[in-house]
Amino acid sequence: MTKRNIHYSYDNCFATKVSVGVVLVLYHAMSSRKFFVGGNWKMNGDSKSIEEYIKLLNDNTLPGNVEIVIAPPFVYLERIRKQLKPAVGLSAQNCYKVEKGAFTGEVSASMLRDIGCDWVILGHSERRHILHESDELVAEKVSIALNSGLGVIFCVGEKLDEREGGKTKDVCFRQLASLLKYKLDWNNIVIAYEPVWAIGTGKTASPEQAQEVHVWIRDWLKQNVSADAAAKCRIIYGGSVTGDNCRALGKQSDIDGFLVGGASLKPEFLKIIEARSN
Repeated sequence: MTKRNIHYSYDNCFATKVSVGVVLVLYHAMSSRKFFVGGNWKMNGDSKSIEEYIKLLNDNTLPGNVEIVIAPPFVYLERIRKQLKPAVGLSAQNCYKVEKGAFTGEVSASMLRDIGCDWVILGHSERRHILHESDELVAEKVSIALNSGLGVIFCVGEKLDEREGGKTKDVCFRQLASLLKYKLDWNNIVIAYEPVWAIGTGKTASPEQAQEVHVWIRDWLKQNVSADAAAKCRIIYGGSVTGDNCRALGKQSDIDGFLVGGASLKPEFLKIIEARSN
């Protein structure tokens, strides 16, 4: 957000002071939330491509005012953590709702912490809609992940028919409300708004559409969690983010970063990381 010089006139001094106050509050809130860019590799990558990708990140100077996190598949997490520069955070793409036990094929949050993970993505639409994870299951995972010391990238978003039916707000609020059952540290939650109709389709919500939903989510936090959580919680956008559209999206005051899919595996990820740089 650009700070402008505002000139006072005697007649409208009070109104102008109010406007300045609002602008300064919004600017302070926006600037206090560190820009967050996450790269979700999904089920992609192999030994050769990973070596090339690590070299790309390690050899480039990354902006210090951006929190950068990558989320490779489980099998590469420990290897990447050992090779990747410490400034880049590491995220898993999922975890289970309990710490240990007879759950073949599952991975616990404490195991992820043990191998150096900082974050975990939970509630992604591909797990909600393809693997039929319920709001309740996702909320259980969020609780156990936070208690295990991981930060959580919590995904919400509507399908195309839900947007066309005017249900975007209802869907996002329902998914968020599932978390209210638990006492959570919202300082360690990043909310990712990912309209399902824009994921991997080449379609992107316009900056104005994305900003509108982010404002709704921030207001929901204020009404249901706290004003402090609303001011501090980072709300990021995901859905066909590219090097071409990232700057327009990043200019929106309530878009605090991105969760990037396909483009996170390409050199243009560096351009997305720089979306809010001068």
